[in-house]
Amino acid sequence: MKKILLLILIASLASCATKKEVLYFQDIDEAQLAAVDSLYQHPDIQVNDILKIDVSALEEETTLPFKFDKMQTQATTRQIDILKLEGYLVGKDGSITYPQLGKVQVLGKNTQEVQDLLQQKLEAYIKDPSVRVRLVNNKFTIMGEVKAPGTYTTTEEVVSLPQALGMAGDLTINGKRETVLIIRQTEGKQETRRIDLTQSDWLNTEFYYLKPNDIVYVEPNNPKVRSAGFVGSLGSLLSLASIMLSAAVLIFR
Repeated sequence: MKKILLLILIASLASCATKKEVLYFQDIDEAQLAAVDSLYQHPDIQVNDILKIDVSALEEETTLPFKFDKMQTQATTRQIDILKLEGYLVGKDGSITYPQLGKVQVLGKNTQEVQDLLQQKLEAYIKDPSVRVRLVNNKFTIMGEVKAPGTYTTTEEVVSLPQALGMAGDLTINGKRETVLIIRQTEGKQETRRIDLTQSDWLNTEFYYLKPNDIVYVEPNNPKVRSAGFVGSLGSLLSLASIMLSAAVLIFR
């Protein structure tokens, strides 16, 4: 009987997460953090991206031939789908089809570079044009031990990893904070990085901001993995102990 109670006690203690495993940014008070501007990068354009392009000039009528007839909308959550329909889709060949200019290659360029390219091309037709380019279907996927896993779309040009995890409802208590995996496509290749959320050194890296189509995977911690098995579950252990005690009473009565 004592051995069974000891086994249950050990299992209970093993299933408990420690403070060191749960708290974020544990060394933040001693960390030397870089300026956020030094980490920010305009996103590179990929196939199937949708760009919102606005053109203006002092003589506004000169810009009309270079615009599709579009509704005037604000970038609210309700109207994101409208913005996508109004945007310029990047085709398989890496180009967009722009009024009067025809096909313009944008693949691999960031939004700032596309903005400069279009402004340069339009200067041949418009006096002092002003161009704004924005990615309106920035997507990333959060998987694993978070409260709301899924693929998220935002009109924000970039989203930080803490923001993305916040959108997914944060990690559950069963999420392993020391080895959060980020999978990223870079120049046609897959790149991976492990992030330790309990520390703060990653805040100074290029993985502070997610890039379009990044995948974030939060592994289950050891107590969660153990609980997935029959013997690892505390409830199962209690049931097993009860059965064993009942059997012992019947046998030795």
